[in-house]
Amino acid sequence: MATEIERKFLIRGEQWKKGADNGTLFRQGYLVGSEKASVRVRIEGKRANINIKSATLGIRRSEYEYSIPFAEAEELLDNLCESPLIEKTRYLVPFEGHKWEVDVFHGDNDGLLVAEIELEHENESFVKPDWIAEEVSNDPRYYNVCLVKEPYKTWQVKN
Repeated sequence: MATEIERKFLIRGEQWKKGADNGTLFRQGYLVGSEKASVRVRIEGKRANINIKSATLGIRRSEYEYSIPFAEAEELLDNLCESPLIEKTRYLVPFEGHKWEVDVFHGDNDGLLVAEIELEHENESFVKPDWIAEEVSNDPRYYNVCLVKEPYKTWQVKN
């Protein structure tokens, strides 16, 4: 079984930009989001794939991903996926032996920035950069499939 172990964090400031690559534009949508799994179509730069991920809460989830023709991904996104689509630019930021993925969201999720780190095992140690803030790995609002149903622009800001 394919497994993803990933932790998500909010970001403070703009220091993360210093080590970031040029970024890749992502456009993704969901065909199905049920209690057991989500089925996602994603265009990532010039690549396209379909992804099936378990809907379990936490940092360990089952995940399967397969390449599909780019034109078919565009058709699926435009005609069959739920709206709004997830639009974001992903930047890769190497730090202390790990690769952080920083997602800067656009569209209905504009203003949301999330950093993710993929790990080999759940208890793997890693160094957090200074720009890492609160961990949101166990908060379902930050799952992309949930951002389709309740986009960031609809959240109530609590201070």
